[in-house]
Amino acid sequence: MRKLKNSELKRLKPEEFKKAEKSPLIVVLDNIRSLNNIGSVFRTSDAFRVKKIYLCGITARPPHKDIHRTALGATETVEWEYMENTIDAINALKKDEAKIISIEQAEGSIPLQEFNPEKNQTYALIFGNEVKGVQQKIVNASDACVEIPQFGTKHSFNIAVSAGIVLWDFYSKIHFK
Repeated sequence: MRKLKNSELKRLKPEEFKKAEKSPLIVVLDNIRSLNNIGSVFRTSDAFRVKKIYLCGITARPPHKDIHRTALGATETVEWEYMENTIDAINALKKDEAKIISIEQAEGSIPLQEFNPEKNQTYALIFGNEVKGVQQKIVNASDACVEIPQFGTKHSFNIAVSAGIVLWDFYSKIHFK
């Protein structure tokens, strides 16, 4: 077995990425503090051809060297928009008929492995603040809450890890099943 060189991976060039068909997934970052988490979410969103990222509230915006350090250029490929209030992003997405899914531990939340996305439906996946999670008013405005099951002693995942798990799960269910 031989490790592949980057030149052998056949990845899209940035101009090809911008023209390529996107997954019916939108990421909404609700008051994310860590610039490294933001950059990591951009990079993961590039990997799964996310339609767009909404950066809301205190979430920092590119260009920023700490975002760039982990995004590795994904801020130039993935479309993004800043909105001061997360609820404004949610309301705009609802008008576009996106299903609003908060990734949160809540009463009635659906375990990730049990959630089955519809193939022709756009989903806006809301990821919340590293300490406080998704704001309650955003949870209230959501069509559903999806929870990543955990089996250890900690109460939550890092936001970048959560985004990776959820985006892969949704992407694989939409594109491979």
